[in-house]
Amino acid sequence: MDDTRGRLTKDGIRIYERADFGGMHCAGKLAAEILDRIAPHVVPGQSTGELDRLITEWVEQAGAKSATIGYKGYQHASCISVNHVVCHGIPGPKVLKDGDILNIDVTVIVDGWFGDTSRMFVAGKLPRKSERLIQVTHDALMLGIEAARPGNTFGDIGHAIQSYVEKQRMSVVRDFCGHGLGRVFHAPPNVLHYGREGTGPRLEEGMFFTIEPMVNLGRPETKVLGDDWTAVTRDKSLSAQFEHSVGIGADGPEIFTLSPAGLFHPTWS
Repeated sequence: MDDTRGRLTKDGIRIYERADFGGMHCAGKLAAEILDRIAPHVVPGQSTGELDRLITEWVEQAGAKSATIGYKGYQHASCISVNHVVCHGIPGPKVLKDGDILNIDVTVIVDGWFGDTSRMFVAGKLPRKSERLIQVTHDALMLGIEAARPGNTFGDIGHAIQSYVEKQRMSVVRDFCGHGLGRVFHAPPNVLHYGREGTGPRLEEGMFFTIEPMVNLGRPETKVLGDDWTAVTRDKSLSAQFEHSVGIGADGPEIFTLSPAGLFHPTWS
């Protein structure tokens, strides 16, 4: 879908108008509501394919479209990444076991606007080491969002995330990043989750993008499996990810994908 709204910066980043924030809030809210609804279905014995079937059904019931069905040949309304799967896990017959952690990533299109979010879930009892990984990843996301203010740089976002994660003796995945979005799924800029303060393009009011750090308990290296989608940790360590879509307002970041039910974190209720 072509997007000619607003203007482009010298780095090719689109600057949207204030009126466009409403469309992003609507799309983001639906994506977040769908993840709220899936939470009680994430239980031991459930298959990832059934979770995706429910998500597909709910997107259709809302009169929206899935951005991922048909995207580069992908055939599912969600990515479901379990344990050492970093991202882009394909839903299927895999059955969840007690203590499994998983990221569910959903992107919907509402009136031409893209809402993209992911969060962590746990099937059954949350193991202690997994709980700490999830908490560090969530906190890293929120520190990155806090740094997303007009006048700061994208390097400031990456530095905030990386410096915090590494102080916790964990690692930030380098092979995948956040991205611009709006009336398209992926657009400039690439939002790196590591970096140096003061580097990269400067943040301006009207920029829309995702921040979605992937954090590993072990080393940061990943590999993509033979299905050309599923990315896993090379050392088979656990991985976690949280993602919000945000817009840069005059006074700071606006989160488009807040959980209406307050369920963005698996230990919140």
